[in-house]
Amino acid sequence: MLFSQANLPYWIFLGMGVLLFLFIIISGRGDQDIDLDTDTDVEFDADSGSEFSFGQLLGWAGIGKAPLILLLAIDLSFWGIFGLILNVWLGSKASGFIGSIVLFSSLMLSLLMGRLIAQPIGNIFAEFSEDASSDRLIGCIGTVNSAYIPIENQGKIGQVDVLDAKRNFLTISAVLAEWATIVPQRGEKVLIIELKPRNYIVIAKDSADEESWLTSSHYKK
Repeated sequence: MLFSQANLPYWIFLGMGVLLFLFIIISGRGDQDIDLDTDTDVEFDADSGSEFSFGQLLGWAGIGKAPLILLLAIDLSFWGIFGLILNVWLGSKASGFIGSIVLFSSLMLSLLMGRLIAQPIGNIFAEFSEDASSDRLIGCIGTVNSAYIPIENQGKIGQVDVLDAKRNFLTISAVLAEWATIVPQRGEKVLIIELKPRNYIVIAKDSADEESWLTSSHYKK
């Protein structure tokens, strides 16, 4: 039953997923050829109301949380695995209408699993990226992941989610510049301006602090 004609699509999905994983490992970056800019456009905001949007659908599927090609490799692999498991379990019943249910159910399960594990796996791949320099994040825009970003002289640190130039998804430790006047809260955008030994220095994006940094002695080329 495992190698029956009904299982052919799932073997194809699994094979495509494995090939994409191999491509990511060999290339070292993987998402250079596919760019949808979903990291800045897709946000899953629970406070935006109950109306369901296409952006929320993409956010639920994990798009924007990890490199797109990595997410695709995970989803295809799980789609093939879940489809094979369900087909073997159902046996001769896995045809016609039941087969369509298996196809849809395995897809939903794969999207859910992909969303859950894409970010951790993306972080692992990012650690082994060929561009390992920590200052590559200077000038990047991130999203506050902690309750807020504390000022650097307070002895506390916050967390920021950011994609680097190669679109590797990272979660970094960050503090607010001492001279900054605006404290970014969870979900707000920040600009990474400096690297310290233990964390990054950030300021609120599109704020008076950013303008001050760009036009004063704080700005460094």
